Amino acid sequence: MTEKQKDLIQKFAALGSLAALVLVFSLSSDAFFSVGNAMSVSLQVTSIAYLGIAATCVIITGGIDLSAGSVLALSGVVAALAVKAGMPVALGMAAGVAVGALCGLVNGLSITRLKLPPFIATLGMMLIARGVALQITGARAVSGLGDKFGELGNGALFQVVRDGDGPFPDVVFPGVPYPVVLMVLIGIVVAVMLRRTVFGRHIYAVGSNAEAARLSGVNVNRVTLMTYVISGSLAGLTGCVLMSRLVTGQPNEGVMYELDAIASAVIGGTSLIGGIGTISGTVIGAFVIGILRNGLNMNGISSFIQQIIIGMVILLTVWIDQKRNRR
Repeated sequence: MTEKQKDLIQKFAALGSLAALVLVFSLSSDAFFSVGNAMSVSLQVTSIAYLGIAATCVIITGGIDLSAGSVLALSGVVAALAVKAGMPVALGMAAGVAVGALCGLVNGLSITRLKLPPFIATLGMMLIARGVALQITGARAVSGLGDKFGELGNGALFQVVRDGDGPFPDVVFPGVPYPVVLMVLIGIVVAVMLRRTVFGRHIYAVGSNAEAARLSGVNVNRVTLMTYVISGSLAGLTGCVLMSRLVTGQPNEGVMYELDAIASAVIGGTSLIGGIGTISGTVIGAFVIGILRNGLNMNGISSFIQQIIIGMVILLTVWIDQKRNRR
């Protein structure tokens, strides 16, 4: 069996799990299978998907990024502070994404130049970024950002509204939230980059066998560095979108998000030893986690039990991945 066939089987297994979850929760709750809940789940999944796409690029090279949640928080509060200081919203959010890219650059340089293991380098950045976010905000939320700051996170495309009898308008169709549109665009762009460009093929080559890639003329350090910059940039974008949804800058936001990102990638078929993974599989994995949480919430399952169930799903998925790699 070829690697492509194995990857296809893993992806369909994740898709089958997703379909099974939708069926089970549709039968257990009448409100689950509705347009409003579908949009709500899609909106909740976006953060996992952004970070999962970033994690996929890094894991394919054989690395790991534990700093995504903290970089998310730092980037978000930088964007919030910039807007509060009078900077236009677009420039403020661009500054937040730039901070994320800078954190990714530091991660990449630590790994390629200082030769630190990815686990240690990104663990250090996780602590540094969170500490800086708390320090520059005084561990307090940044508020008073205005309605424009919340447009990216709370706006929707194709929303249909009509005047109602009461003080509030009637929403005929809630529209497709901007974060969901962004998720689709990012997924398509990164998928095309991985599958259709020389740089994407180099990412797979580095993860499959770094020494063979180097002997073939691939600049392994540059490819590795760029994947961490991509990861940091997407973490920065996630922070801006999340803070826009909250219309506040929260320095404590994003705790443990990196684990959801890694889990979504692995559930979608990305191998932790590198060289294997797809963006479509990761997006499916993100929806598996999001729907699992949403369905358990709607059925009154406590958050503690949810953690146990999701943890067991992750363990099972990694075990299956390890069995596949041994074969």
